[in-house]
Amino acid sequence: MKQNGATKVTFYHSPQIPLELHKVRIVQKLHLKPVDERVEAIKKGGFNTFLLNTEDIFLDMLTDSGTNAMSDNQLSSMMHADDAYAGSQSYYRLEKAVQEIFGTRYFLPVHQGRAAENIISQVFIKKGDVIPMNYHFTTTKAHMELNGGAVHEIFADEALKIKSTHPFKGNIDAEKFNSLINQYGAEKIPFVRFEASTNLIGGQPFSLANMKMVKSIADAHNIMIVLDASLIGENAWFIKQREPEYANATIKDILNEMCSLADIIYFSSRKLSSTRGGGICTHSKDLYLKMRDLIPLYEGFLTYGGISVREIEAMAVGFYETTDETVINQSPSFVAYAVDELDKLGIPVITPAGALGCHVDAMGFLPHIPQAEYPAGALAAALFIASGCRGMERGTISSVRDENGDDLLADMELLRLAFPRRVFTLSQTMFLIDRIKWLFDNRDLVGGLRFVEEPPVLRFFMGRLEPVSDWPEKLAEKFKSDFGDSL
Repeated sequence: MKQNGATKVTFYHSPQIPLELHKVRIVQKLHLKPVDERVEAIKKGGFNTFLLNTEDIFLDMLTDSGTNAMSDNQLSSMMHADDAYAGSQSYYRLEKAVQEIFGTRYFLPVHQGRAAENIISQVFIKKGDVIPMNYHFTTTKAHMELNGGAVHEIFADEALKIKSTHPFKGNIDAEKFNSLINQYGAEKIPFVRFEASTNLIGGQPFSLANMKMVKSIADAHNIMIVLDASLIGENAWFIKQREPEYANATIKDILNEMCSLADIIYFSSRKLSSTRGGGICTHSKDLYLKMRDLIPLYEGFLTYGGISVREIEAMAVGFYETTDETVINQSPSFVAYAVDELDKLGIPVITPAGALGCHVDAMGFLPHIPQAEYPAGALAAALFIASGCRGMERGTISSVRDENGDDLLADMELLRLAFPRRVFTLSQTMFLIDRIKWLFDNRDLVGGLRFVEEPPVLRFFMGRLEPVSDWPEKLAEKFKSDFGDSL
């Protein structure tokens, strides 16, 4: 049957499970190596899952960035790309798609989302500025601070609750926004940023009602709204599911309305529609011209922006596919299944389920590990040992140090298990849940980590750590005791 335009399936004697409305026609071989080899691999990688070799990984749930499965239409579109350096027809097809889906007039291509952050920060942020937002992202904060700005997170208190039924934990708190304006003055606030959906606190969406409320305040003080649209499709899906006013709206209509409220929209196509690329778009010619000249300086000519024209073709098709509910609901439905099943098992996860991935609360999972010993990083390493599945730490390792060299402890310590669109099967998801449950039952064996090599910027990418004890070996021995020679 169909409800609100989306296919809903009822099962006679099973929990609600995600249904793939696609078929698999190309496969890629995976490896599930023995536990002793996994221990050696995580040691070699400095207990940083970013530094693992994919030959050692079974399910790669590090990120959805650039890892979504492309469709047959996307792959076929790449074969008629126009390789021109300037004036490529591939670019004009992408520009048309952006204009139709986002409803904007002007478009600037960039090689990925952080390139857009660099340009927006350079053009609009000056020393002493403050930038309010629903929550920061790592590269966003770095670019803004490099240009003299200070990030202020003005989320509602509900946002940091692990277990919640609030449908829009990514909302901005209007009272906090007004207080910030009163404290610093509107002239110190170049823009307010919405992230769809909040990556570091569980992929939580914001509502259109909240965006409209914030816009009314911003307009009254001549403050721009900047929208990070990297996960805008999923945010639109949640609006359709959770905001009654939009229950019968199409995804395209919701996307258009969201973008109509923003002065500048930027995105990473690595999350939104393809494996590479990004862009900045706006309704304003004046804003477009302020940013335009930095594109050839940092990215490439205006009609390729540092992106392969083949990827540009795939991006264009991917934009149209983002309006298809059977495509856009794939990642959220698998995330929801994993979250619901883990929650039933008593394992602490962020609820309600959000976009991008399943987020396990590391401090609830490993309460015996102090935050200074990076429980989210330890949990990511321990899960790899237990399963061969690679997740990502989203906690204090992803934070920074203060001027005294002390860690700025993160608001949350999360293990993020990303579900790229149309990549994993139900049986693989069930395997993941089973191994998390085993690890939870043996969580007292897991210990903390400490840095042995720490880059000064974005340390979570290349930093290397070591365990504070021999807990990895003890965990592996327990695994072999319970599973024998099984992988």
